[in-house]
Amino acid sequence: MITIFKPDLFAEQTVLVTGGGSGIGLAIARLFGQLGASVIIAARDETRLSAAATSLTEAGLRVTTQAVNIRDMDSVDALFERLDAQGIGIDVLVNNAGGQFTAPALDISANGFRSVLDLNLQGTFQMSQRYARHCQSRKATGCIVNIVLCLEQGIPGMAHAAAARAGVVNLTKTLAWEWASLGIRINAIAPGTIETSGLKNYDSDNLQRGIAKLPIKRMGSPEEVAQAVAFLASDAAAYITGICLAQDGGEHLTGASPQY
Repeated sequence: MITIFKPDLFAEQTVLVTGGGSGIGLAIARLFGQLGASVIIAARDETRLSAAATSLTEAGLRVTTQAVNIRDMDSVDALFERLDAQGIGIDVLVNNAGGQFTAPALDISANGFRSVLDLNLQGTFQMSQRYARHCQSRKATGCIVNIVLCLEQGIPGMAHAAAARAGVVNLTKTLAWEWASLGIRINAIAPGTIETSGLKNYDSDNLQRGIAKLPIKRMGSPEEVAQAVAFLASDAAAYITGICLAQDGGEHLTGASPQY
């Protein structure tokens, strides 16, 4: 990955990336590794994690894996207990894990709605809260970057995800207030249409119509999202907390909802 950052920017730091086995999460893990960090990628799918870790270690990066179900507080606690037992301190937490499905709001079941909120909102809170306690126990400062969705105009077909991710945006701002005194900065990034394998779940014609409306006229890449995460996690952003950065090719300027 080509980057403007110096190669030792995160030397001697440890970065934990949830959902780090593919897509945006994998790109984030790769960039932090290239910038000198020890990287832990965490997710439920241990097979995908193992494959991702192999590809990154073969590239000469320091990467390990941890299994976690962010929806399950016991699993989150177990993750940090393992890290504490191994003497591993996390300097940066990237809450990237999440997911949703497309459906008209009239057709979303109560269970489906709750499941998406549990994963995207509850899971992000649980990881963040446990991380803050981890920092407190180490008497260390910390940094959290949350990956959300571009929400400026709502997201037709994903009412559950829009509600959950909007919750994460406000959670980010609220925790930035509460945890500033702990030395923890927390920000969010809202990617627009990013070229990942997940786009296969969406209608191609609708996507192309949406891209045509963008001022930049193209999709973003996972690597571009990774660069923004690295900036917010770096000392260059030491005076930045509680923001949600729209990384959407100008979608927020168009007044149009994303075309999923």
